[in-house]
Amino acid sequence: MSKSVPAFLQDESDDRETDTASEGSYQLSRHKKSPSSLTNLSSSSGMTSLSSVSGSVMSVYSGDFGNLEVKGNIQFAIDYVDSLKELHVFVAQCKDLAAADIKKQRSDPYVKTYLLPDKGKMGKKKTLVAKKTLNPVYNEILRYKIDRQILKTQKLNLSVWHRDTFKRNSFLGEVELDLETWDWDNKQNKQLKWYPLKRKTAPVAFEAENRGEMKLALQYVPEPMPGKKLPTTGEVHIWVKECLDLPLLRGSHLNSFVKCTILPDTSRKSRQKTRAVGKTTNPVFNHTMVYDGFRPEDLTEACVELTVWDHYKLSNQFLGGLRIGFGTGKSYGTEVDWMDSTSEEVALWEKMVNSPNTWIEATLPLRMLLIAKISK
Repeated sequence: MSKSVPAFLQDESDDRETDTASEGSYQLSRHKKSPSSLTNLSSSSGMTSLSSVSGSVMSVYSGDFGNLEVKGNIQFAIDYVDSLKELHVFVAQCKDLAAADIKKQRSDPYVKTYLLPDKGKMGKKKTLVAKKTLNPVYNEILRYKIDRQILKTQKLNLSVWHRDTFKRNSFLGEVELDLETWDWDNKQNKQLKWYPLKRKTAPVAFEAENRGEMKLALQYVPEPMPGKKLPTTGEVHIWVKECLDLPLLRGSHLNSFVKCTILPDTSRKSRQKTRAVGKTTNPVFNHTMVYDGFRPEDLTEACVELTVWDHYKLSNQFLGGLRIGFGTGKSYGTEVDWMDSTSEEVALWEKMVNSPNTWIEATLPLRMLLIAKISK
């Protein structure tokens, strides 16, 4: 029994996706999907067959890191407006940026901001793109609707990017401010200041924090319909049982749910969600998700990404996640950032692959993830 995901579980930028989630009082819900970039569905027979997905891996992340020199400065100011309950980021200008077009010594830069640790689409704001300049002037205010108490748990990340004519992005540098210790009453902190741009840094501080644990079980079913003459592809069953000791980002409030994607497929079709469970740091979901279209060789190329979110008003705050696979760093011959499973995550995947038709249970620590970009 299932319904469409209620509006409060959807990201604003999800274009009214139609993933399904359990809404009733049933303890165990079961959903079945085929990752679209893992499978081709025959319209005549309904049979599932696997196709090459090496091309889809290239679009998972939206930018190139390390291809251009990081140099220059950015001028901005921040302020919290109590009457509006908004954080205002005034992006004034940049100077002496790196040139993406070496020959003509120019770039097409824009500034992007995030509130960390929620580095999902809900937390992203952008300026307009300035054309053909290394010293862009923006004078734009980027606004975040957020309570002051929650703001104290965040970091503000500003990054500068070059966007080329094919809408590909190249990283030009970033600045990060810790808002936990920011003095909002200091008038000097509301003045425009210049900050040197820095290279991309891994989110070590958040990685080290305790993000709680997830209790789950996986099962690989090689032949869901045994006895059929025609060859069938297998299924991966993911049973999300519960989470333990989730962090509180909003004081004592928590309304958590789990989202699942089978990478390299980042399309909305492959994504599934549990229902949201409120008022507890130890939510019980008992939600089973089923993905079909798996040949044995695909188990070495795919990765199960499970992410835990705290829903608050119109936005979702990222709490932590898992990436369960072989952690080889590659998928279908292409190097990818998301094939980065920890030793514990790899051990669970290996046991599942080596013990077909058997539930393999584990309790794994949640960790910080750079979330893959969702494609249409």
